[in-house]
Amino acid sequence: MSMLRAVALLVGLFASLQAAASGLPAEAAPPIYFAAEDWPPFISASLAGDGLSGTMARAAFARAGYQFKVNYFPWKRTMRLGLTDPAYAGFLAVWRTPEREKLCYFSAPIGNTLTVLAYLKEAPPSASTLEQLEGSKIGTVAGYSNGEQFDALVRRGVLRVEEGVNDDTNLRKLLKRRFGVIVIEKHVLRHMLTGSQFSDADRARIGISETFFKERPVHMCFKRTAQGLEQQHRFNEAAREIDLLKLERDYWRHAGAAGGAPGY
Repeated sequence: MSMLRAVALLVGLFASLQAAASGLPAEAAPPIYFAAEDWPPFISASLAGDGLSGTMARAAFARAGYQFKVNYFPWKRTMRLGLTDPAYAGFLAVWRTPEREKLCYFSAPIGNTLTVLAYLKEAPPSASTLEQLEGSKIGTVAGYSNGEQFDALVRRGVLRVEEGVNDDTNLRKLLKRRFGVIVIEKHVLRHMLTGSQFSDADRARIGISETFFKERPVHMCFKRTAQGLEQQHRFNEAAREIDLLKLERDYWRHAGAAGGAPGY
């Protein structure tokens, strides 16, 4: 059985069980739509169950009596549609920040992430703290939060960043030595490097440092409205009845994501 087929069967079985628990057949449950940027392996139309976060969201929504639906857009449009378009209940997957608390009602976690610094092994950074990256050219993605400490250093002008449109572009720029380091989520980097768009030689050049950032969960952002609050409450109540951590572990195991790229 192929890796993706195994994951698809796991996702389908879990969603069917949760739909049955809600008391509604899956086809009779009302749909609830979210906007998302394609960000594999967490949320992606190319992956079974729409990725890890899609799988976790679908399981909890099925338990709550909804059909989870997702449409994909670039990140800035994802945020705009999720916050303003009446067709969408919100957007995902998103890190929680004080600024976003004013915009969102956040769901229970739908995946855990670890941001890392990726660099070229032939030119490793000598810094041991974020502040010591001063003077390095750092690649980030426009609109992404990279943790309170990092974001504050950028606002104060201590760190010099160049915002790219996505992680793929930044990784390609790193390989061309246009960045000293890039900020990227560890599972995302693994997924990208195991794809056919990068060669074995590319993979062999990439190193990572995991010591600069803390692990952070990602969430769904529900609109900050009365309806959004009700939807968030229903989702979170359903999520408490499901072992989402086990579902996350099972997803990574079946997807083979824990192995990642060589050396990671």
